[in-house]
Amino acid sequence: MKFNYQMLKMILAVPIAVLIAETFNLSFAGSAGIIAVLCIQPTRKQSFLIAGQRFAAGLLSIVFAYFIFEQFGYEPWTVGLLLLIFIPTAQIIKIAPGIVTSLVVIFHFYDLGTINKQIIFNEIVIMILGIGVALVLNLYMPSLDHKLTQYKKEIEANYQQMFRHFASYLRGESKELPIKRYNALKTQIHQAEEWVERSIGNTFGKQAHRHKDYFTMRKVQLDSLEQMIRIIEPLEMTIKQSHKIADLYTDLADAIYPNNAVNYHLDQVKWLKSYFEREQLPTTRQEFEIRANLFQLLFEIEHYLQIKNRAVTENCA
Repeated sequence: MKFNYQMLKMILAVPIAVLIAETFNLSFAGSAGIIAVLCIQPTRKQSFLIAGQRFAAGLLSIVFAYFIFEQFGYEPWTVGLLLLIFIPTAQIIKIAPGIVTSLVVIFHFYDLGTINKQIIFNEIVIMILGIGVALVLNLYMPSLDHKLTQYKKEIEANYQQMFRHFASYLRGESKELPIKRYNALKTQIHQAEEWVERSIGNTFGKQAHRHKDYFTMRKVQLDSLEQMIRIIEPLEMTIKQSHKIADLYTDLADAIYPNNAVNYHLDQVKWLKSYFEREQLPTTRQEFEIRANLFQLLFEIEHYLQIKNRAVTENCA
């Protein structure tokens, strides 16, 4: 089992919350630890959201418990009746994550068999204490910038290898396309997106959103890579035009980094389109199909570059 910061916070939250509850001679001191653990979340944003939902649900459960238990008695069936009303209400007003915390409060009343101002005050303080300890511990979140930067490097390295492999295939030096590398790249981008969402939930800063913009760009470009694979795959022989596109892929591999301007490569694509149009018409059906695919490939490369160009322009704006 991997030991992480969230697990460490849970371990610390219980004794801290219980110790403080016992210091103030609160009843059911252990429940403060339970509530604290329930409020430890992977991000600061989630922690504050869950804390509000749990506290609101706890207060609502006190109101429901008072009227139902005091009216119908402290019986197993009245607990069922309370939950029958309380759970749908919590879902309707969007505080359902606080249902578990509310059960702790409800069963305190049930075990005591009475509800009065002192008991209600005790339960409110227990909730505030448990939630407060969790929020304080969750104020510290390790920066994810290093991890996201590492993802960037790995993704860019895979993009480079993809383009070099395309170039090798178009020159006839390789007989296989980098399908496995494409699948690995797809997994990497998906994982990076999950981490960047966590970073946004922790920092609320511009840097996290810049990371998100970067991985969004790479995800859109990934669709373009998939189209390139479909276009390149049927090419069973090379012609001089395929070698020229292979040279373009080699140049793209060396300029994979996000802040590099793409105007030069867009001009290359434009020149190659013009070159294809000036060339003598193919003499065989096979050569005609190959050139048609290569011409389509140029449009897909242009699309790939335009995605990057938009991303660079928006970041500079």
